[in-house]
Order: sequence, then C-alpha cells, then structure tokens
Amino acid sequence: MHSALSVVISLLMVAVTGVTAGGSASAAPRHAVGGPPARRSHVGGWPVAPRPAPAGNSASADSPYPVVYSVAAAAPEVLTDPTGAPAGANNWSCKPSSAHPRPVVLVHGILATMAENWATLSPLLADNGYCVFAFTYGLDPGEDVVGGLQMMQQSSYQLAAFVDRVLAATGASKVDLVGHSEGTVMPQYYLKFLGGAGKVSRFVAIAPLYQGTTLFGLVMLINALEVAFPALTQPIQSAVATFCGACQELLQGSGFLHLLYADGITAVPGITYTTIMTRYDELVTPYTSGQLNAPNATNHVVQDQCPIDYSEHVTLAADPVAAQDVLNALDPAQSRPVPCTLVLPLVGAPWYP
Repeated sequence: MHSALSVVISLLMVAVTGVTAGGSASAAPRHAVGGPPARRSHVGGWPVAPRPAPAGNSASADSPYPVVYSVAAAAPEVLTDPTGAPAGANNWSCKPSSAHPRPVVLVHGILATMAENWATLSPLLADNGYCVFAFTYGLDPGEDVVGGLQMMQQSSYQLAAFVDRVLAATGASKVDLVGHSEGTVMPQYYLKFLGGAGKVSRFVAIAPLYQGTTLFGLVMLINALEVAFPALTQPIQSAVATFCGACQELLQGSGFLHLLYADGITAVPGITYTTIMTRYDELVTPYTSGQLNAPNATNHVVQDQCPIDYSEHVTLAADPVAAQDVLNALDPAQSRPVPCTLVLPLVGAPWYP
C-alpha cells in the first residue's frame, strides 16, 4: 500500500473530480431511494425539469427527460437535492420491457454522488426505455454528499445489496452495470468475490482504471519516499485511510489491486465488458489502464471516434460520444453511429444536439 504522498494525491483527486457540493450534517436530508421530491422550476438560472415517473408500469420514453451533455448539467440536481437520485432513475415500479429486459444500475466515481455523476446518462437511458437505478455508496459516517470514500471492499457489499433490491423490484434475473472511475474498479470485487458474476450481464466502464493509476509518475516517487522514510509509512497510511480509504486502493500496485487480480483475470468470464477511455484523462494515467485484453471485452477511445473530442476524466460522464457508446454497448442490435462534435474539457458539449 502506498503512503507518503497519499494525502497530496487524495487532495488532487478532490480537485480533479470537482466535487460540486460540500458539507455533510448540514446538507439536505437524505430522501428514500424509492422516489425523489418535486423539483423547483429554476435554480440559479438553470431550468430544472420535474421528474415524473415513466408512463405506465414499465420503462417508457413517453415523458422524456431533458438531456444536457455538460458537466454543469449536474448543477440543478446537486443544488436542489444533493442526496437525491438523478432524473430518470429509481422508479421502483418500473418493469423492464422485452426490448430492454435488464435494468441498468449506475455506479458513480470517487468523491462523487449519483446526482452529480449521472445527470446526463440517467435521463438519456430512461428516455431510451431502460429501467434505470442509481445509488450513492462509500459514504463516511455523517457524510451525505461525498461518496466513494470508503474502502472498495466495503462499498462492494453496498453494491451487492442494491443490485439484489433492483432485481427483486423489477423481477429481472440480471442487471447491466454502467460505472465511472472508481465505479469501474469497485464492482470487480463484487463480480469476483460476492456472487455478482451470476447477476450481471453487461458491464460498461467509463474512464476505467482496472490496473490503477500512476498519477503522472507520483507512484514511483511515493515508493522512493517510503524507502527513504519508512517510519512515516504507517502513520500517513492511517491518516489518508481515515479521509479516503479508496484513494490509496486506486493507485497502481496497491494491495487491493493485487488481491483483485491475483488470479490473473481482469475481465470476468460470462460478462460482456465495454470500456470507454479518453487520451486526455488527467486522473487515470496511463489512460490505457482502462483497457482490457480479453475476448469478452471491447475497448473504445473517444478520440479514435471523434478527433475534436477533448473530454477528460470528469467530462467523459457527460460526453455525447461516450453516451452513444454506452447505448450501443447495452443494446448492440440497435447500434447507431457515434456522433462527432466538439467536446471541451471540464465543460462538455452543452450545445449538442
């Protein structure tokens, strides 16, 4: 387990991922997952659509949700209800259709929540007829709006319980997972060690880091400092783990990753993997950490599909190229051409379509 610069790395992760809502005990009270409250019509000049349940008792696009391909799309969700579900998610009466028989479970990234991470993809999937479900995992005690902090093994049990709830509510036999950042690594523990492989059909990973991140070579520096100052290793590890247990686990060569891949298997057999990467990922270095070389995996780099796509780690969750890759991965039979439009880092493509 790495240590000496882990505090700096943890703070860097906070800055890079751009947590949009702070505070914990003073935040808005957590709402039951069964349904979010009504929304205001405007927040800070941003129009906010109400969240009606899909028509009927199954997934439907009869009442489409607005979809904005922008990092700022999360602002209304987070400002009005930082602990609530994103638009289109968590209609617990939704029954999967014959066209989309598996519900989709969205797994957010580190230092994020379901509301801010899935403000684009959740309404898009709901508009395309999917039963969509999301949750915020890895919350420290007393924390409401910064998820993904706890050690990933602990968070994977939360994922297991949530998937079971989704299966029970929808009557489906399996789900599809869509994850971003930490949400591409933590589910691997669930798939390998908690019986998840029998409950998941497709796993779509956005900005994945299956092999961890070097953070531009900082891992090598950390190793050198641990050798030079071994007495500081354990105290710093403990201090960082108190704040963010998952941060250290995402570093290349961490004990968690060694445990996860001790069997040499990265793509769990029986599951169809799709990875979506960006060359401009500032958190996952090298970005090819998200590449899976396995017969049951397909790898996409957004710049190979659209040279004017400059999305980085955060923006990839709101990227129109990545969004179409997600739709194509979940339903290959209805695959459509990937759009190519200018995508700006930390902004997105708010003018698209």
